[in-house]
Amino acid sequence: MKIINFKTYIIGVAVFFSASSCTGDFEEFNQEKVGGPENFYADFKAIVDPMKSIQRGFQADYQLATNLNADMYSGMFSTASQFNGGTNNLTYLMMDGWNNRIIARQQDTFNNSIIIDNAAKNNYPGIDFTATFAVKKILKILTASRVSDRHGPVVYSKYDTPNANGITDFDSQQDAYNKFVNDLTVAISDLQKVQNTSATQNVEDKSVVKKSDLIYGGDIAKWAKLANSLKLRFALRMSYADPAKSKQYAEEALASSAGLISDNADNALINVGQHELSFIIYSWGDCSIGAPIMAYMNGFKDPRLPAYANPATDPATYINGKPQYIGIRQGINLINGQPTYGGYSQPAARAASGDYFSGVNGKFKLFTAAETWFLKAEAALRGYSGAGDIQANYQAGVSQSFGEWGKSADVAAYLTDSVSTEAPYIDPKNSDNNVLAGDSQLSTITIAWNNGDSNEKKLERIITQKWLALYPDGPEAWTEQRRTGYPVLFKVRKNDSGGLINTDQMIRRVPFTNDTKNSTFNYAQAVQQLGGPDNGATKLWWDKK
Repeated sequence: MKIINFKTYIIGVAVFFSASSCTGDFEEFNQEKVGGPENFYADFKAIVDPMKSIQRGFQADYQLATNLNADMYSGMFSTASQFNGGTNNLTYLMMDGWNNRIIARQQDTFNNSIIIDNAAKNNYPGIDFTATFAVKKILKILTASRVSDRHGPVVYSKYDTPNANGITDFDSQQDAYNKFVNDLTVAISDLQKVQNTSATQNVEDKSVVKKSDLIYGGDIAKWAKLANSLKLRFALRMSYADPAKSKQYAEEALASSAGLISDNADNALINVGQHELSFIIYSWGDCSIGAPIMAYMNGFKDPRLPAYANPATDPATYINGKPQYIGIRQGINLINGQPTYGGYSQPAARAASGDYFSGVNGKFKLFTAAETWFLKAEAALRGYSGAGDIQANYQAGVSQSFGEWGKSADVAAYLTDSVSTEAPYIDPKNSDNNVLAGDSQLSTITIAWNNGDSNEKKLERIITQKWLALYPDGPEAWTEQRRTGYPVLFKVRKNDSGGLINTDQMIRRVPFTNDTKNSTFNYAQAVQQLGGPDNGATKLWWDKK
């Protein structure tokens, strides 16, 4: 999709409405989309509808925007489909026509933000939308951070303020992250101000938040917790790149009166209706479970396994006639594609609160309590004030994850397992893909906490369990794996990058696409900020370990 100048987009919408208003088309559009011309601004729908679109946008065009890049690189997912003849993102040949969706979907969100700002100014003058704008800010930060964690530099703070020549500047990833944290701090303050008002104050603002909220149903206190939890996430992301700022921001978040998402009741899950993975997996057969996550869960005898995946249906994978859980290794020769590997395990997401991948009542995972506790465990490991006890935080993270997936009864025994490690990977279709005991691609980390371990081994234990708990959030999982080096993942066997990406170091980022190079975004500036070639081998700013 051709990247467009945001001004053109907004003007185009205005022209459409203007040109159509004299015909039946505009009335039909309104009847279908907003209930008729007389209702377009009633009940604040001119703000509510684009706010909902921003939230639903996290899974828009999911296969190309996310699943065939970050999801796969995370080790959580793979595919049996031979896209482009089996030579594509998964084998490190970057697919320009896929990866352009990453920024295109960000533009959808930021353009909706501008529509909301204009509607508030022009159609609802004099109304205070402090909480609404704070929620919108949080959603924009989430969107921009997911783009930055794949590309690096990101058009964030200057998206709607291009230069006089029409060119829009990027923020370097370092600048963007600091702005994310600062903007989250402002959002938290704004939300708390509205939260503390009486029932007769900010009535319209609270109403808009409630009508548009697909996550918390208008609970402003929970939005403040999400913002503060994200601040803690971004603080730890800086741990190697800027240790001083990491400590400062983390300690601010840990001390904040907003609190953190510490219980599954506060999990940030977008109610999306039909989750796009429901058809990508179960109708198209284009997404399978990844070999690494199955190797860890099989080795750990993880009770969450049947919630995360379906048993393989291919008899060639059975052991003693019994179906097994087996994923597909990334970056391999798929032989005949789906006829060969289509019977390996499919991903699932059967949580205690419902099926995340449902085709009717799906939920898109943004942030859960387990992540907070693992962030606190790492913060405590790094000596940050207010983080609490490392072991208690680690065990709380595992416990919250088990609760999320309806396995709380099994967590006590799991946490005492000091023996189990990642299982070897055996591919019954091609032994060249096997990862056998003793291979450096297999981790030896165990589950039970051991205070006598080195700090590095403690970090591996924390992040490995955090990675398992993040499922099915591939983008965050891949980001943390690059930052810390954990969990240990299998390397590609088939590297089609032409020498650009080192197999042992693995892919570090997704390059910018031709749409960005040919857009009104300042691509030359982005490359300069990147500090290296615009390819998959260049490390991002926070990737400093």
